[in-house]
Formats: sequence, structure tokens, C-alpha cells
Amino acid sequence: MSRAPDRAAPARTLPCALALAVLTVLLASTVTVGGTLGDRSRLNAWYLLDAVAFGLALLTLRRVPDRRVVPLVLAGSFLVAGAGLLAPPRTSDDAYRYVWDGRVQAAGISPYAHTPDDPALLRLRDPGLFPVGGDCAGWDERRTAAGDCVRINRPAVHTIYPPVAEAWFLVQHPFGGGVRGVQAGGALLAVATTGVLLAVGGRRRRAALWAWCPGVTVWAVNDAHVDTLGALLMVAGLGCAARRRAGAGGALLGAAVATKLLPALALPGAVSGLLARRPTRHDLLLLGSALGTFVLVYVPYVVASGPGVLGYLPGYLREEGYEQGHLERFGLLRVLLPDRWAPWAAAVVLAAVVLWVLRRGDPARPWQGALLVTGTALLVVAPSYPWYGLLVVALVALDGRWEWLAVPAAGQVLYLAGGEDVQRAAYGAALAGVLVVAGLRGLLGAEPVRAAGPREMTKA
Repeated sequence: MSRAPDRAAPARTLPCALALAVLTVLLASTVTVGGTLGDRSRLNAWYLLDAVAFGLALLTLRRVPDRRVVPLVLAGSFLVAGAGLLAPPRTSDDAYRYVWDGRVQAAGISPYAHTPDDPALLRLRDPGLFPVGGDCAGWDERRTAAGDCVRINRPAVHTIYPPVAEAWFLVQHPFGGGVRGVQAGGALLAVATTGVLLAVGGRRRRAALWAWCPGVTVWAVNDAHVDTLGALLMVAGLGCAARRRAGAGGALLGAAVATKLLPALALPGAVSGLLARRPTRHDLLLLGSALGTFVLVYVPYVVASGPGVLGYLPGYLREEGYEQGHLERFGLLRVLLPDRWAPWAAAVVLAAVVLWVLRRGDPARPWQGALLVTGTALLVVAPSYPWYGLLVVALVALDGRWEWLAVPAAGQVLYLAGGEDVQRAAYGAALAGVLVVAGLRGLLGAEPVRAAGPREMTKA
């Protein structure tokens, strides 16, 4: 029997389409006239408008007929990603390092072998990365030790990025070899992640939490952070794990970890409940595949550079405050504990959450445990880089617990304002929001609608 046409469908879809159009216009304005890292005064206002429009679009999506959800989410994903392409990077200069690493590899040189200011690579320089003839006063410009102007951050240190990220930089090089090509790659990854979320998640409206998120425009596309590739691989890996495809799931998760390391936080979720049962062949194959993939992708670079594949990672960790006694991290814990105890306390909190996921997590919903571990890690560490939260946004789009979006939002506030007081206030508010919403959901029985498990997904 054919289904009768829903004559009210256009009226139910139009408000969402209009809200999505407003969101797109605001995001386009944010990246073109909304300020830069060197002129932050306007950014907060634009980001607030973006967030309000995002929330409105999500609310109106609830009334859209089911058969129109996927086309609308995909269309919005293209628009939100496309908005980030309208201007060069506005709030991060990491993309310039990506371009450089891709260029170095295309020249047949290991990206771990030389620093960008090394005279041995003079022939690879161009005005896009090493401006000439100006005053070198832009927010994304600085001087090398030799006095040359450069847009690459930390030009005197080796690259920090793992092998899969470096392979992605090399793949992008033939398509322009400049920062706009890297941004186009970010847009491609963002839309591809939307597609995977629609395929993996049982509730397709949730995919809009990623597809329409203003952070995707800013962090994934305009600033082109490679964390987006890690998010895509992580989502695909967790989807395979939920469908009991251990080999593929483990390989994808291992590749995600070899992109930015942070996706390792999703691994406990992938083997949720492991300590509550005897390890199965699926568990062992998934973990073995993840580890094997991680090791395998390092082999070519280890052969070329030896221990140099670590790049600037040890120095970066010291610089960013992950060592004992440093005061730039663990802001919430330092409210309660002496500074020297904060890193140890963070490790204990995170270990407790991991153990809970390994004992009580749902293997049919690996993203639930992954979100809990990843979100908790960011809360206790309290980083100032909001793009780390792209992993959280992707996991929220799978699990539906939207309150965790407060965590990357806190990182954005801290990134623009800075300071220990802002760190504590922003992440404290995020923690309170997560706990309050989760508590209310439990009291009211308003748990997010359960995503499809393996059986349901095979029928979709």
C-alpha cells in the first residue's frame, strides 16, 4: 500500500530550512568580517550568534518529516562546511604547517628530518609561507632566528604530527599545495563525517549536531585542523565495532590514533564491558588490529627518520603544561588540590572512568563510553585549544548527549580570553552543565533515544 503524501511536510520543513539559511549567513559573516586571532573583539559576539542559530536549527529539525531529514542534514553539512572556505584561516595558523609538511614530503624528504627554518630547505620556500616585502606584522606571521618572515608556527622545531596526518598532508599537496587546498580538504572530511554519522547512527537527526555545528566551520574547515580526519576515522571505527567488524574497526581506530593521538581516548568505548566478561575474539582482534595499524603506519617514517618521528612531541607536552607542577592545565583540579598533585589526580579520575566503561559500558553503543572518556579527559585537562573538541562533537552526534557540547565551547572561550580564572570558569560551567542535564535526564527518564544496535543497523 502506498503511503499518502504528507501535505503538511513543506510547512514543517520550511522553518528548519530558514533557520539553516540564517546559520549559514552568520557563519559566512563570522569567517569573513567576524575578526581574527589578532583582532578578537568581534569574535565572541559572532560566535554567540552562531551558537543561537545552531540551537534554533536543531530545534526546528525535530518537526521535519523523517523522509526529509537526511537530505536536509546533508545540504546543511555542505553549507556549513562551505562557509569556512570563504576566507583564509582566521584563528589558527596550524594549516600552514600542514602545507609545509606536505610540500617537504612531495620533495622526497621526511617531514621529521628538518625544521621549517632549516637552510637546507630554502628551495621549498614560497611567499605563501615565507612572505617577503612586508613588515611581518600579521597575526599569523613571525620571524625566524635568521630574521625571515614566516607563517608557520614554531618554525625552529620539528613537526609534531603522527604518520597518518603526514600522509594526509602529502595527499593534499597536488591539489593546490597551499592553505586553501588544505581548507578544501577539511571541508571534504567534514562532509564525509556527516555521511558516516548518517550511516552509523540509528537516529539520523543526531548527525546535525556535527553537520551544522559552528565549530565545524571554524575549526574543521576555516582553520583546517587535522583533528577532523581523526574524528572521521574514529566514527567509522566505532561504527564497525558496533557492527562486530573487529578487524576493520580496529584498523580505523588505530589510524585515527596515528592521526592525532587523542582518538586513543575512544578505545575503551570500543571494547565496552570488557572487564565484565571473558575477552572475546572480537575484543582481541579489535585491539590487536588497532595496535598493529598504529605500529605499521609508523614503519616507513621510522625507517626514514629513526627516533626523529617523535618530532616536537616531548617539547610540545612540556610547553603546553602537561608536566607535573605546570600551571596551564588541570584548572578545575587545582581549585581543590595542590598544583603538584593535579596531574596525578587527573590520571586517577580518567583511569576510574575508563574502568567504569570497561566494566559497565554497552558494547552495542561503543560511542557512549568513548564520549564519556573523551569528555572527561578534556574536562580534567582543560585545554585551551577548542578543536580538540571536534572528537566530542562527533561522539555527541552518535550518542545524542548534547550537553557535552559545553566542553568544546569552554575550550573556545578559553582560547580567546585566556587566563586561569577564565579556564576555571569556562570548564567549571561546562562540568556543571553536563552534570545538571545528565541528572535531569535521569530524573525525568528523558534518556536520549537509544541508537540502533547491530541488528537494527543491518536492517536500515
